Amino acid sequence: MAASRAASETGDPLLLTPGPLTTSKSVKAVMVHDWGSRDANFVAINVAVRKRIVEIANGGSSYSAVPMQGSGTFAVEAMLTSFVPRAGKVLVLVNGAYGHRAARICAIAGRAHVVQETPEDTPPDLAKLEAALAADKGITHVFAVHCETTSGILNPLEEIAAIVARNGRRLLVDSMSAFGALPVDAAKLKFDALAASSNKCLEGVPGLGFVICRVAALDEAKGNATTLVLDLHDQWQALEKTGQYRFTPPIHVIVSLHQAIEEFLAEGGQKGRGGRYAENCRVLVGGMKALGFLTLLPDRLQAPIIVTFRMPTDPNFRFQAFYDALKERGYVIYPGKLTVADSFRIGCIGRLDADHMRGVVAAVREILAEMKVRSLAPAEAA
Repeated sequence: MAASRAASETGDPLLLTPGPLTTSKSVKAVMVHDWGSRDANFVAINVAVRKRIVEIANGGSSYSAVPMQGSGTFAVEAMLTSFVPRAGKVLVLVNGAYGHRAARICAIAGRAHVVQETPEDTPPDLAKLEAALAADKGITHVFAVHCETTSGILNPLEEIAAIVARNGRRLLVDSMSAFGALPVDAAKLKFDALAASSNKCLEGVPGLGFVICRVAALDEAKGNATTLVLDLHDQWQALEKTGQYRFTPPIHVIVSLHQAIEEFLAEGGQKGRGGRYAENCRVLVGGMKALGFLTLLPDRLQAPIIVTFRMPTDPNFRFQAFYDALKERGYVIYPGKLTVADSFRIGCIGRLDADHMRGVVAAVREILAEMKVRSLAPAEAA
């Protein structure tokens, strides 16, 4: 007999993905109203959202949150092209798709850059980073991904930041999939800018990126931008003077993010949200391993955001059929994105709890039996 269908508060399938993700009914409900983009009430919401984001990062008066219309990549491109001067040079740490994307942004924008790459299941080589900064004085900035969702790996951001600071360079961070769930303390972690978005661990809806900027560095960024719309300095100046965006903002997304942040704080902030995700991850990994699946990463490298499982080679296991059967039961997962191994991914973030994780494991067990899968060994262990 098939398991009962899982669903969110609104009856939608549960999104076990790295974002967009399952949101609360109340986060969705605030979007049914219309707001004037120049109205005082909406301007007050803009101010509150920016203030709260800086507080989450413990940025104090030294940092400012500059929102940017669009997906998270809009914020990353705005960060790279606004903070890196035309004569600058970026060392891009790559161990997945998002590091590669940052390097492509630099190439298109005409910013000199070098890539230091490790495999998708391997953190950046800190000794090589130190050596590269010592050898190439032309490098002005280092770009790092906090949690690389290609694999789910947690990169050693604190150690990277310490090396960058020790060598007198500037750090730019993609914390899309980590901000809100993993600690980011601007009072301890030295960075010029850190990019994230509304639809990840803050549990808002898609449509707004933001960059937490060191004010002194942002002030120096005037004239660096390669595009009008992605000019963080110009956006910052407008928001500081008027409280308003230069161009039409995603109003409903911003109001929804305001509600999501209130719920984030009510849950206990980063510690509460991160604690729930960590428990989700523990239950998911334990349950899937008990079934016989292997994870790509060892526990010490696994961030509680999304988990990569190695694809079984049993001829009866067909991923599309597996995916469709899970979706029929109310669980939407993610295909793999690796070059190092065939895989699929299951997320731990969004409005999900440990019972949801137990539910997906139970559904997987049921589907494997229906598919008559006898072995979950991947290619390397087949």
